[in-house]
Amino acid sequence: MLESSYGMTFFLKTPRKPNDMRMVYARITVDGRPKDTSTNQKWDIKRWDQKTERAIGNKEDARVLNSFLDLLTSKIVQYKTELLSMGKAITSEKLISCINGKEDRHNKVLQEFAEHNTEIETLAKIGEFAIATATRYNTALSHVKDFMMFKYKVDDMDFKDLDFEFIKDYDFYLRTERKCNNNSTLKYISNFKKIIIRAIDKEIISTDPFRQFKKKRTKPTKKPITSDQLHILENRSFSSERLTIVRDIFIFQCYTGLAYIDVYQLQKSEIQRGIDGEWWIISNRQKTDASTKIPLLPKAIEIMKKYENDPLCLQRNSVLPVRSNQKTNEYLKEIATLCDFDFQLNTHKARRTFASTITLKNGVPINIVKEMLGHANISQTEEYAITEELSIGLEMKQLKQKLAALENPKEDSIQMLARLKMELTEIEGKITGAENSPSFDITELKDIESQMSILRNRLLERTG
Repeated sequence: MLESSYGMTFFLKTPRKPNDMRMVYARITVDGRPKDTSTNQKWDIKRWDQKTERAIGNKEDARVLNSFLDLLTSKIVQYKTELLSMGKAITSEKLISCINGKEDRHNKVLQEFAEHNTEIETLAKIGEFAIATATRYNTALSHVKDFMMFKYKVDDMDFKDLDFEFIKDYDFYLRTERKCNNNSTLKYISNFKKIIIRAIDKEIISTDPFRQFKKKRTKPTKKPITSDQLHILENRSFSSERLTIVRDIFIFQCYTGLAYIDVYQLQKSEIQRGIDGEWWIISNRQKTDASTKIPLLPKAIEIMKKYENDPLCLQRNSVLPVRSNQKTNEYLKEIATLCDFDFQLNTHKARRTFASTITLKNGVPINIVKEMLGHANISQTEEYAITEELSIGLEMKQLKQKLAALENPKEDSIQMLARLKMELTEIEGKITGAENSPSFDITELKDIESQMSILRNRLLERTG
Protein backbone atom coordinates (compact mmCIF):
# COMPACT_ATOMS: atom_id res chain seq x y z
CA MET A 1 0.00 0.00 0.00
CA LEU A 2 1.32 3.45 -0.91
CA GLU A 3 2.11 5.76 1.98
CA SER A 4 -0.52 8.41 2.58
CA SER A 5 0.29 12.11 3.01
CA TYR A 6 0.80 12.67 6.69
CA GLY A 7 1.35 15.52 9.12
CA MET A 8 1.39 15.95 12.89
CA THR A 9 1.41 19.14 14.93
CA PHE A 10 1.01 20.16 18.57
CA PHE A 11 -0.78 23.32 19.67
CA LEU A 12 -2.41 24.94 22.68
CA LYS A 13 -6.16 25.00 22.35
CA THR A 14 -7.87 28.28 23.15
CA PRO A 15 -10.29 27.82 26.06
CA ARG A 16 -13.77 29.28 26.16
CA LYS A 17 -12.81 31.44 29.10
CA PRO A 18 -9.58 33.46 28.74
CA ASN A 19 -6.81 31.65 30.59
CA ASP A 20 -3.05 31.39 30.15
CA MET A 21 -3.07 27.68 31.08
CA ARG A 22 -4.26 25.75 28.07
CA MET A 23 -4.57 22.10 27.00
CA VAL A 24 -1.89 20.77 24.66
CA TYR A 25 -3.57 19.20 21.63
CA ALA A 26 -2.22 17.00 18.85
CA ARG A 27 -3.49 17.32 15.30
CA ILE A 28 -2.88 14.50 12.84
CA THR A 29 -3.67 15.00 9.18
CA VAL A 30 -3.80 12.13 6.70
CA ASP A 31 -4.66 12.81 3.05
CA GLY A 32 -5.95 16.23 3.98
CA ARG A 33 -8.26 14.98 6.75
CA PRO A 34 -7.31 16.44 10.16
CA LYS A 35 -8.19 14.92 13.51
CA ASP A 36 -7.53 16.55 16.88
CA THR A 37 -7.17 15.02 20.30
CA SER A 38 -6.02 16.16 23.71
CA THR A 39 -2.71 14.98 25.12
CA ASN A 40 -4.11 15.52 28.62
CA GLN A 41 -1.27 17.97 29.31
CA LYS A 42 -1.67 21.68 30.28
CA TRP A 43 0.84 24.45 29.57
CA ASP A 44 1.24 28.20 29.96
CA ILE A 45 0.80 29.98 26.63
CA LYS A 46 3.52 32.48 27.60
CA ARG A 47 6.02 29.60 27.77
CA TRP A 48 5.03 27.97 24.45
CA ASP A 49 6.70 28.34 21.03
CA GLN A 50 4.26 27.42 18.28
CA LYS A 51 7.03 27.39 15.66
CA THR A 52 8.84 24.54 17.41
CA GLU A 53 5.61 23.20 18.92
CA ARG A 54 7.42 22.77 22.21
CA ALA A 55 7.68 24.37 25.64
CA ILE A 56 10.15 27.23 26.06
CA GLY A 57 13.02 27.10 28.54
CA ASN A 58 15.16 24.56 30.36
CA LYS A 59 13.19 24.25 33.53
CA GLU A 60 12.31 20.76 34.69
CA ASP A 61 8.63 21.02 33.81
CA ALA A 62 9.46 22.23 30.28
CA ARG A 63 11.91 19.38 29.71
CA VAL A 64 9.35 16.84 30.97
CA LEU A 65 6.63 18.12 28.62
CA ASN A 66 8.96 18.26 25.62
CA SER A 67 10.17 14.70 26.29
CA PHE A 68 6.56 13.56 26.52
CA LEU A 69 5.72 15.16 23.17
CA ASP A 70 8.83 13.63 21.58
CA LEU A 71 7.85 10.17 22.82
CA LEU A 72 4.30 10.66 21.58
CA THR A 73 5.61 11.64 18.15
CA SER A 74 7.84 8.56 18.02
CA LYS A 75 4.94 6.34 19.07
CA ILE A 76 2.75 7.68 16.27
CA VAL A 77 5.49 7.25 13.68
CA GLN A 78 6.13 3.67 14.84
CA TYR A 79 2.42 2.81 14.74
CA LYS A 80 2.12 4.35 11.30
CA THR A 81 5.05 2.23 10.11
CA GLU A 82 3.42 -0.93 11.49
CA LEU A 83 0.18 -0.18 9.68
CA LEU A 84 2.09 0.45 6.48
CA SER A 85 4.08 -2.80 6.77
CA MET A 86 0.88 -4.79 7.31
CA GLY A 87 -0.75 -3.23 4.28
CA LYS A 88 -3.46 -1.59 6.35
CA ALA A 89 -5.12 1.68 5.49
CA ILE A 90 -3.66 4.64 7.38
CA THR A 91 -6.21 7.13 8.66
CA SER A 92 -6.07 10.04 11.05
CA GLU A 93 -8.61 8.22 13.23
CA LYS A 94 -6.35 5.20 13.62
CA LEU A 95 -3.34 7.31 14.50
CA ILE A 96 -5.33 9.36 16.98
CA SER A 97 -6.47 6.11 18.62
CA CYS A 98 -2.80 5.39 19.27
CA ILE A 99 -2.50 8.63 21.27
CA ASN A 100 -5.58 7.67 23.24
CA GLY A 101 -4.12 4.25 24.00
CA LYS A 102 -6.80 2.38 22.06
CA GLU A 103 -4.76 0.96 19.21
CA ASP A 104 -4.33 -2.37 21.01
CA ARG A 105 -7.93 -2.66 22.14
CA HIS A 106 -8.60 -5.62 19.85
CA ASN A 107 -5.02 -6.81 19.45
CA LYS A 108 -4.98 -9.22 22.38
CA VAL A 109 -5.42 -12.90 21.57
CA LEU A 110 -7.46 -14.04 24.56
CA GLN A 111 -9.54 -10.88 24.52
CA GLU A 112 -10.50 -11.52 20.89
CA PHE A 113 -11.06 -15.22 21.65
CA ALA A 114 -13.39 -14.35 24.54
CA GLU A 115 -15.28 -11.87 22.38
CA HIS A 116 -15.76 -14.57 19.74
CA ASN A 117 -16.99 -17.06 22.34
CA THR A 118 -19.50 -14.58 23.72
CA GLU A 119 -20.93 -14.21 20.23
CA ILE A 120 -21.13 -18.01 19.82
CA GLU A 121 -22.88 -18.38 23.18
CA THR A 122 -25.42 -15.72 22.24
CA LEU A 123 -26.10 -17.41 18.90
CA ALA A 124 -26.35 -20.81 20.61
CA LYS A 125 -29.15 -19.49 22.80
CA ILE A 126 -31.25 -18.76 19.71
CA GLY A 127 -30.40 -22.05 18.03
CA GLU A 128 -27.80 -20.84 15.53
CA PHE A 129 -25.14 -23.06 17.12
CA ALA A 130 -25.23 -26.13 19.30
CA ILE A 131 -24.57 -25.56 23.00
CA ALA A 132 -21.81 -28.15 22.66
CA THR A 133 -20.08 -25.93 20.10
CA ALA A 134 -20.01 -23.01 22.53
CA THR A 135 -18.68 -25.33 25.24
CA ARG A 136 -15.93 -26.61 22.95
CA TYR A 137 -14.77 -23.09 22.11
CA ASN A 138 -14.67 -22.19 25.80
CA THR A 139 -12.54 -25.26 26.42
CA ALA A 140 -10.26 -24.26 23.54
CA LEU A 141 -9.91 -20.77 25.03
CA SER A 142 -9.03 -22.28 28.40
CA HIS A 143 -6.31 -24.41 26.80
CA VAL A 144 -4.73 -21.42 25.03
CA LYS A 145 -4.87 -19.37 28.23
CA ASP A 146 -3.24 -22.15 30.26
CA PHE A 147 -0.57 -22.61 27.58
CA MET A 148 0.36 -18.91 27.62
CA MET A 149 0.80 -19.03 31.37
CA PHE A 150 2.67 -22.35 31.18
CA LYS A 151 5.06 -21.30 28.42
CA TYR A 152 5.30 -17.51 28.61
CA LYS A 153 4.05 -16.71 32.13
CA VAL A 154 1.64 -14.08 30.75
CA ASP A 155 -2.11 -13.52 31.00
CA ASP A 156 -2.49 -12.59 27.32
CA MET A 157 -0.45 -11.85 24.21
CA ASP A 158 -0.59 -9.58 21.19
CA PHE A 159 -1.53 -11.19 17.90
CA LYS A 160 1.65 -9.79 16.40
CA ASP A 161 3.67 -11.93 18.83
CA LEU A 162 2.20 -15.17 17.50
CA ASP A 163 4.46 -17.11 15.18
CA PHE A 164 5.10 -20.65 13.96
CA GLU A 165 7.01 -21.49 17.14
CA PHE A 166 3.95 -20.58 19.21
CA ILE A 167 1.70 -22.92 17.24
CA LYS A 168 4.27 -25.72 17.23
CA ASP A 169 4.77 -25.45 20.99
CA TYR A 170 1.03 -25.26 21.58
CA ASP A 171 0.59 -28.48 19.60
CA PHE A 172 3.27 -30.15 21.74
CA TYR A 173 1.66 -28.82 24.93
CA LEU A 174 -1.74 -30.27 24.07
CA ARG A 175 -0.26 -33.67 23.32
CA THR A 176 2.00 -33.87 26.37
CA GLU A 177 0.64 -31.70 29.18
CA ARG A 178 -3.05 -32.04 28.32
CA LYS A 179 -2.73 -35.68 27.13
CA CYS A 180 -4.88 -35.01 24.05
CA ASN A 181 -4.82 -37.53 21.23
CA ASN A 182 -3.96 -36.49 17.69
CA ASN A 183 -7.48 -35.68 16.54
CA SER A 184 -8.41 -33.82 19.72
CA THR A 185 -5.21 -31.78 19.48
CA LEU A 186 -5.92 -30.80 15.89
CA LYS A 187 -9.52 -29.97 16.79
CA TYR A 188 -8.42 -27.51 19.49
CA ILE A 189 -5.87 -26.00 17.12
CA SER A 190 -8.58 -25.68 14.49
CA ASN A 191 -10.75 -23.81 17.01
CA PHE A 192 -7.83 -21.48 17.72
CA LYS A 193 -7.13 -21.00 14.03
CA LYS A 194 -10.61 -19.58 13.59
CA ILE A 195 -9.61 -16.77 15.95
CA ILE A 196 -6.45 -16.17 13.91
CA ILE A 197 -8.49 -15.94 10.69
CA ARG A 198 -10.89 -13.61 12.46
CA ALA A 199 -7.94 -11.37 13.42
CA ILE A 200 -6.70 -11.35 9.83
CA ASP A 201 -10.18 -10.44 8.56
CA LYS A 202 -10.30 -7.58 11.06
CA GLU A 203 -6.84 -6.45 9.90
CA ILE A 204 -5.36 -6.94 13.35
CA ILE A 205 -2.60 -9.00 11.75
CA SER A 206 -1.68 -9.55 8.13
CA THR A 207 0.08 -12.92 8.19
CA ASP A 208 -1.13 -16.32 9.32
CA PRO A 209 1.20 -18.03 11.83
CA PHE A 210 -0.55 -21.30 10.93
CA ARG A 211 0.47 -21.21 7.28
CA GLN A 212 3.39 -23.63 7.74
CA PHE A 213 1.69 -25.80 10.35
CA LYS A 214 0.50 -29.02 8.71
CA LYS A 215 -0.72 -32.09 10.55
CA LYS A 216 -3.15 -34.81 9.47
CA ARG A 217 -6.07 -36.24 11.37
CA THR A 218 -5.96 -39.91 12.24
CA LYS A 219 -8.71 -41.81 10.49
CA PRO A 220 -10.93 -43.29 13.21
CA THR A 221 -11.18 -47.08 13.43
CA LYS A 222 -14.26 -47.24 15.60
CA LYS A 223 -16.11 -50.38 14.59
CA PRO A 224 -19.85 -50.94 14.68
CA ILE A 225 -21.34 -53.93 16.42
CA THR A 226 -21.89 -56.96 14.20
CA SER A 227 -25.15 -58.68 13.33
CA ASP A 228 -24.44 -61.43 15.86
CA GLN A 229 -23.62 -58.94 18.60
CA LEU A 230 -26.76 -56.96 17.82
CA HIS A 231 -28.79 -60.18 18.04
CA ILE A 232 -27.28 -60.94 21.46
CA LEU A 233 -28.04 -57.42 22.67
CA GLU A 234 -31.63 -57.51 21.44
CA ASN A 235 -32.40 -60.81 23.15
CA ARG A 236 -30.58 -60.21 26.42
CA SER A 237 -32.81 -59.91 29.50
CA PHE A 238 -31.84 -57.54 32.31
CA SER A 239 -33.12 -57.58 35.86
CA SER A 240 -32.76 -53.81 36.02
CA GLU A 241 -35.38 -51.67 34.30
CA ARG A 242 -32.89 -48.83 33.77
CA LEU A 243 -30.61 -51.15 31.77
CA THR A 244 -33.52 -52.42 29.72
CA ILE A 245 -34.57 -48.88 28.83
CA VAL A 246 -31.05 -47.83 27.87
CA ARG A 247 -30.59 -51.02 25.83
CA ASP A 248 -33.86 -50.39 23.98
CA ILE A 249 -32.89 -46.80 23.19
CA PHE A 250 -29.50 -47.99 21.93
CA ILE A 251 -31.21 -50.56 19.68
CA PHE A 252 -33.55 -47.82 18.43
CA GLN A 253 -30.48 -45.78 17.50
CA CYS A 254 -29.00 -48.80 15.72
CA TYR A 255 -32.09 -49.02 13.52
CA THR A 256 -32.48 -45.27 12.91
CA GLY A 257 -28.94 -43.86 12.94
CA LEU A 258 -29.92 -41.01 15.26
CA ALA A 259 -27.21 -39.40 17.38
CA TYR A 260 -27.77 -39.20 21.13
CA ILE A 261 -28.92 -35.57 21.13
CA ASP A 262 -31.33 -36.22 18.25
CA VAL A 263 -32.98 -39.22 19.88
CA TYR A 264 -33.10 -37.27 23.16
CA GLN A 265 -34.95 -34.41 21.47
CA LEU A 266 -37.09 -36.58 19.17
CA GLN A 267 -40.70 -35.46 19.50
CA LYS A 268 -43.81 -37.45 18.67
CA SER A 269 -44.74 -34.80 16.11
CA GLU A 270 -41.60 -35.74 14.16
CA ILE A 271 -42.92 -39.26 13.53
CA GLN A 272 -44.90 -38.78 10.33
CA ARG A 273 -46.30 -40.73 7.40
CA GLY A 274 -43.93 -40.61 4.46
CA ILE A 275 -44.70 -40.49 0.76
CA ASP A 276 -44.93 -44.29 0.80
CA GLY A 277 -47.54 -44.27 3.56
CA GLU A 278 -45.11 -45.75 6.09
CA TRP A 279 -43.84 -44.18 9.31
CA TRP A 280 -40.78 -41.93 8.97
CA ILE A 281 -38.68 -39.74 11.24
CA ILE A 282 -38.75 -36.28 9.67
CA SER A 283 -36.67 -33.77 11.60
CA ASN A 284 -33.47 -31.71 11.60
CA ARG A 285 -30.17 -32.77 13.16
CA GLN A 286 -29.39 -30.71 16.22
CA LYS A 287 -25.67 -30.57 15.42
CA THR A 288 -25.88 -29.27 11.85
CA ASP A 289 -29.57 -28.43 11.39
CA ALA A 290 -29.46 -30.69 8.33
CA SER A 291 -32.79 -32.18 7.29
CA THR A 292 -33.14 -35.86 8.23
CA LYS A 293 -35.71 -38.25 6.78
CA ILE A 294 -35.48 -41.83 7.99
CA PRO A 295 -37.98 -44.61 7.22
CA LEU A 296 -38.71 -46.50 10.43
CA LEU A 297 -37.80 -50.18 10.43
CA PRO A 298 -40.07 -52.65 12.27
CA LYS A 299 -37.72 -53.00 15.24
CA ALA A 300 -37.62 -49.23 15.75
CA ILE A 301 -41.42 -49.01 15.58
CA GLU A 302 -41.70 -51.84 18.11
CA ILE A 303 -39.48 -49.99 20.59
CA MET A 304 -41.27 -46.71 19.95
CA LYS A 305 -44.65 -48.26 20.73
CA LYS A 306 -43.27 -49.90 23.86
CA TYR A 307 -42.64 -46.50 25.45
CA GLU A 308 -45.48 -44.42 24.02
CA ASN A 309 -47.16 -44.25 27.46
CA ASP A 310 -43.99 -43.91 29.51
CA PRO A 311 -44.43 -41.11 32.12
CA LEU A 312 -41.27 -39.30 31.03
CA CYS A 313 -42.32 -39.47 27.38
CA LEU A 314 -45.75 -38.09 28.22
CA GLN A 315 -44.21 -35.32 30.29
CA ARG A 316 -41.78 -34.23 27.56
CA ASN A 317 -43.92 -35.32 24.60
CA SER A 318 -40.87 -37.27 23.49
CA VAL A 319 -40.69 -40.57 21.66
CA LEU A 320 -38.35 -42.29 24.11
CA PRO A 321 -37.45 -41.81 27.81
CA VAL A 322 -33.83 -40.83 27.18
CA ARG A 323 -31.71 -39.92 30.18
CA SER A 324 -28.52 -37.84 30.26
CA ASN A 325 -25.70 -38.74 27.90
CA GLN A 326 -23.37 -39.34 30.82
CA LYS A 327 -25.74 -41.79 32.51
CA THR A 328 -26.61 -43.47 29.22
CA ASN A 329 -22.97 -44.19 28.41
CA GLU A 330 -22.37 -45.31 31.98
CA TYR A 331 -25.20 -47.85 31.73
CA LEU A 332 -24.07 -48.96 28.26
CA LYS A 333 -20.69 -49.91 29.71
CA GLU A 334 -22.50 -52.03 32.27
CA ILE A 335 -24.61 -53.63 29.53
CA ALA A 336 -21.50 -54.46 27.47
CA THR A 337 -20.02 -56.26 30.48
CA LEU A 338 -23.20 -58.26 31.07
CA CYS A 339 -23.26 -59.26 27.39
CA ASP A 340 -19.61 -60.39 27.58
CA PHE A 341 -18.56 -57.93 24.88
CA ASP A 342 -14.83 -57.26 24.74
CA PHE A 343 -15.45 -53.64 23.74
CA GLN A 344 -17.31 -50.69 25.18
CA LEU A 345 -20.73 -49.59 24.06
CA ASN A 346 -21.48 -45.91 23.66
CA THR A 347 -24.23 -43.91 22.03
CA HIS A 348 -22.19 -43.14 18.93
CA LYS A 349 -21.47 -46.80 18.21
CA ALA A 350 -25.19 -47.21 17.51
CA ARG A 351 -24.97 -44.61 14.74
CA ARG A 352 -22.05 -46.47 13.17
CA THR A 353 -23.97 -49.72 13.45
CA PHE A 354 -26.86 -48.24 11.50
CA ALA A 355 -24.50 -47.05 8.78
CA SER A 356 -22.60 -50.30 8.42
CA THR A 357 -24.38 -53.35 9.85
CA ILE A 358 -27.99 -52.35 9.23
CA THR A 359 -27.86 -50.47 5.92
CA LEU A 360 -24.69 -50.81 3.85
CA LYS A 361 -24.24 -54.49 4.61
CA ASN A 362 -27.76 -55.11 3.38
CA GLY A 363 -27.25 -53.33 0.09
CA VAL A 364 -28.48 -49.81 0.82
CA PRO A 365 -26.45 -47.42 -1.41
CA ILE A 366 -24.04 -45.19 0.47
CA ASN A 367 -25.59 -42.01 -0.95
CA ILE A 368 -28.93 -43.01 0.62
CA VAL A 369 -27.20 -43.75 3.93
CA LYS A 370 -25.57 -40.31 3.72
CA GLU A 371 -28.98 -38.65 3.49
CA MET A 372 -30.42 -40.62 6.40
CA LEU A 373 -27.42 -39.79 8.58
CA GLY A 374 -27.70 -36.12 7.67
CA HIS A 375 -24.11 -35.92 6.45
CA ALA A 376 -22.96 -33.06 4.25
CA ASN A 377 -20.79 -35.26 2.03
CA ILE A 378 -20.01 -38.89 1.26
CA SER A 379 -16.58 -38.75 2.91
CA GLN A 380 -18.25 -38.33 6.30
CA THR A 381 -20.39 -41.40 5.68
CA GLU A 382 -17.39 -43.43 4.54
CA GLU A 383 -15.83 -42.98 7.98
CA TYR A 384 -18.89 -44.66 9.48
CA ALA A 385 -19.13 -47.39 6.85
CA ILE A 386 -16.75 -50.05 8.11
CA THR A 387 -17.56 -53.19 6.13
CA GLU A 388 -17.87 -56.30 8.26
CA GLU A 389 -15.54 -59.25 7.76
CA LEU A 390 -18.51 -61.43 6.77
CA SER A 391 -19.39 -59.17 3.85
CA ILE A 392 -15.77 -59.03 2.76
CA GLY A 393 -15.50 -62.81 3.06
CA LEU A 394 -18.54 -63.41 0.84
CA GLU A 395 -17.25 -61.08 -1.84
CA MET A 396 -13.82 -62.71 -1.81
CA LYS A 397 -15.35 -66.20 -1.96
CA GLN A 398 -17.22 -65.25 -5.11
CA LEU A 399 -14.02 -63.84 -6.56
CA LYS A 400 -12.14 -67.06 -5.76
CA GLN A 401 -14.80 -69.10 -7.56
CA LYS A 402 -14.53 -66.91 -10.64
CA LEU A 403 -10.74 -67.13 -10.65
CA ALA A 404 -10.86 -70.90 -10.18
CA ALA A 405 -13.13 -71.22 -13.21
CA LEU A 406 -10.70 -69.20 -15.30
CA GLU A 407 -7.73 -71.30 -14.19
CA ASN A 408 -9.50 -74.62 -14.97
CA PRO A 409 -11.39 -74.04 -18.24
CA LYS A 410 -11.00 -77.66 -19.40
CA GLU A 411 -13.01 -79.17 -16.56
CA ASP A 412 -15.49 -81.65 -17.94
CA SER A 413 -18.97 -80.12 -18.27
CA ILE A 414 -20.66 -83.14 -16.72
CA GLN A 415 -18.29 -83.04 -13.75
CA MET A 416 -18.89 -79.30 -13.40
CA LEU A 417 -22.67 -79.77 -13.39
CA ALA A 418 -22.44 -82.58 -10.86
CA ARG A 419 -20.25 -80.48 -8.55
CA LEU A 420 -22.47 -77.43 -8.81
CA LYS A 421 -25.61 -79.48 -8.11
CA MET A 422 -23.93 -80.98 -5.06
CA GLU A 423 -23.04 -77.52 -3.75
CA LEU A 424 -26.60 -76.36 -4.41
CA THR A 425 -27.99 -79.30 -2.43
CA GLU A 426 -25.67 -78.46 0.48
CA ILE A 427 -26.80 -74.84 0.50
CA GLU A 428 -30.48 -75.82 0.41
CA GLY A 429 -29.77 -77.99 3.43
CA LYS A 430 -28.25 -75.00 5.20
CA ILE A 431 -31.41 -72.99 4.57
CA THR A 432 -33.58 -75.72 6.07
CA GLY A 433 -31.27 -75.97 9.07
CA ALA A 434 -31.20 -72.19 9.55
CA GLU A 435 -34.99 -71.90 9.49
CA ASN A 436 -35.31 -74.59 12.16
CA SER A 437 -32.57 -73.10 14.34
CA PRO A 438 -33.72 -71.32 17.56
CA SER A 439 -31.15 -68.58 16.85
CA PHE A 440 -32.40 -68.12 13.29
CA ASP A 441 -31.06 -64.87 11.80
CA ILE A 442 -32.60 -63.49 8.61
CA THR A 443 -29.19 -62.03 7.70
CA GLU A 444 -27.67 -65.52 7.57
CA LEU A 445 -30.51 -66.69 5.35
CA LYS A 446 -29.91 -63.83 2.93
CA ASP A 447 -26.21 -64.68 2.74
CA ILE A 448 -26.96 -68.35 1.98
CA GLU A 449 -29.61 -67.46 -0.59
CA SER A 450 -27.11 -65.14 -2.26
CA GLN A 451 -24.68 -68.04 -2.66
CA MET A 452 -27.46 -70.28 -3.97
CA SER A 453 -28.48 -67.67 -6.54
CA ILE A 454 -24.93 -67.50 -7.84
CA LEU A 455 -24.79 -71.29 -8.22
CA ARG A 456 -28.14 -71.41 -10.01
CA ASN A 457 -26.97 -68.83 -12.51
CA ARG A 458 -23.82 -70.79 -13.16
CA LEU A 459 -25.86 -73.96 -13.70
CA LEU A 460 -28.04 -72.14 -16.21
CA GLU A 461 -24.95 -70.88 -18.02
CA ARG A 462 -23.57 -74.43 -18.26
CA THR A 463 -26.80 -76.07 -19.39
CA GLY A 464 -27.67 -73.30 -21.83
